[in-house]
Amino acid sequence: MRRLSLLDYIALAIVILYLVFRIAGEFGRRLPFTSLLGFFTFVAALYFVIRLTPWIRSQLLWRLRNRLIVAYVFIAVVPVLLLLGIAAVASYFLYFQLGAHLLRDHLNEQSAAIQTDADAILNELQAESARGTPVDSAILSRPRFAALVQADRTQWPGLQVFLNRGQHLLNSGQEHFAGLVEFERKLWLAAEGTRATDQGRVSVLVAAPVTSAILDELGSELGPIQLLLLRPVLLHPSPQKPASGFTWEINNASYASSEEITSTNRSLARRANLLDFRVSGGATFDAQHLDAQDGSAPAPVVAFFALRPMMVNRQLFTSVGVFGAPLQLVLTIAAAIFCILEIAALAVGIALTRTITRAVGDLYDATLHVRRGDFGYRIRVQTRDQLGSLGESFNEMTSSISDLIAEQQQRQRLEHEISIAREVQEQLFPRSLPVIPGLQLAGVCRPARSVSGDYYDFIQLAPNRLAIALADISGKGIFAALLMASLQAALRSMTAVDGFEGTASLVARLNNHLFKNTSDDRYATFFFAIYDTESKTITYTNAGHLAPFFVSAGGVQQLDEGGTVVGLFEGASFTERTLNVTPGSVLVVFSDGLTEPENVYGEEFGMQRVKNEILRQRNLPAQRLAENLISAADQWSGTPEQADDITVIVARMG
Repeated sequence: MRRLSLLDYIALAIVILYLVFRIAGEFGRRLPFTSLLGFFTFVAALYFVIRLTPWIRSQLLWRLRNRLIVAYVFIAVVPVLLLLGIAAVASYFLYFQLGAHLLRDHLNEQSAAIQTDADAILNELQAESARGTPVDSAILSRPRFAALVQADRTQWPGLQVFLNRGQHLLNSGQEHFAGLVEFERKLWLAAEGTRATDQGRVSVLVAAPVTSAILDELGSELGPIQLLLLRPVLLHPSPQKPASGFTWEINNASYASSEEITSTNRSLARRANLLDFRVSGGATFDAQHLDAQDGSAPAPVVAFFALRPMMVNRQLFTSVGVFGAPLQLVLTIAAAIFCILEIAALAVGIALTRTITRAVGDLYDATLHVRRGDFGYRIRVQTRDQLGSLGESFNEMTSSISDLIAEQQQRQRLEHEISIAREVQEQLFPRSLPVIPGLQLAGVCRPARSVSGDYYDFIQLAPNRLAIALADISGKGIFAALLMASLQAALRSMTAVDGFEGTASLVARLNNHLFKNTSDDRYATFFFAIYDTESKTITYTNAGHLAPFFVSAGGVQQLDEGGTVVGLFEGASFTERTLNVTPGSVLVVFSDGLTEPENVYGEEFGMQRVKNEILRQRNLPAQRLAENLISAADQWSGTPEQADDITVIVARMG
């Protein structure tokens, strides 16, 4: 910051001011000169790129390792990623459009089937008119027509037939219409036909409501399908939002959902291979108003669907017949050529980087002298960069090799002491679980380092009373482990004292003890509960800990009653709460190490996913449930590296 010039500060101020304007715009306040300020911000960004380029070259690329990484990235990684990225995006949008096309075709097929029913009714009407039968609404109740309509309803439940209605659906000169219509705020598949009879021109409208069963019968290439019929949101006398739900903006008009139709028996096919990714897409259709006048805007229909590319590929290759096999061969050859080019690019990258690493040859020759015991050999430093600094470091290393050996021995002793501390800490956890009829317990603690800052315990206060405790000490490593041991000793001694009054009083005494015996920046989150098997109740106090989940016949509760963390404020007060325990109730207490693992997109595992896993596996044995919760968090993060201690307690009661 001390090296920043006046121009640097001006450019930084422009960027900050632009961010302020954008934030204000998000809250509906459009400030003047925002576009002009955006242009100056772009110029400032270019200025910073030019300004930082010398620093990047002198600082970031000073290390040989960074230079090699940058070289490999630009030579091999970036082109491949760009190609794969554009191919993935293009493939996704291609299958997106193919899915919309398939859905439209399937709906048109259903409409064509209804058109066949309408033509059959028109033929009967034409025949009856020739016999002299009056063609009016009463004719549809005649046995011949009633039987025909009833037969159609076996295929189309809820099918309706209208005489001389909906003529506006037919464009000028057309005698047929088939498609989606809106009627009484419902979505229908309808077909309209008109014929000239002896008594004049007659039109018949046949409509069947779009149901989940109809969506289930569409082609198998698509997975789950959902249709939303939209209705316009009134904009007079003032813009309004619907009372609830999402508002769609289509063609400068606002719409709200009128009907939602979702398939029930459709499922997405299993992945055929790693590249057979899920494609979620959507499309919009127009539904004509059945009772609207000519020229009225159709009702929008939003469709959502999912598909697997392999299912669509099978359909595509089948449609081209004998040309399918040659097309697959062409794709295979193209993939082989791509691999060959990638190998060639890698070979070129290695050849280029060899010119960078040649300077390390002198260092290698020096290491040969050291291997022979010649610690007096010195490298002649000729450059003032990282390689030159490395040569100087090598010369210093050879003169102090004995100090390094002594340091290594000291480190080994320290690691031995840490392993002893780990063994001692393991003795502080419950070595055997209390046996109480009707209570199943499990506790798992997996430290992030050699020793853990988490602590859990089961203390049997009486034959029918059990204390359950879990604490998360601030920090990690040896200091957290020592504080954990102090907390364990204090908790054990306090629970053994006669006159134990309840969870809140015990947590308050434990808070004062930690406050007086630890530094100001040390504290612990703490959850303490007592389960009484006779009264079938559990009393707890939560001191700033993640709220555990208590699953019972009444649903899922988060136990958050209590107060602040222990050890941070002297004389802090705490509260307690008592819950009734029904048969089959499950209490799951955990540390934040279970909820904080992140996936590759930086999204935490979170409380909601922990809750979902508990509900899904609530009937498993306690030990297996605790282990499965930790496994679920590991699978979410996808990395063996653990950032924080993970502790899980499961108590199955009743």
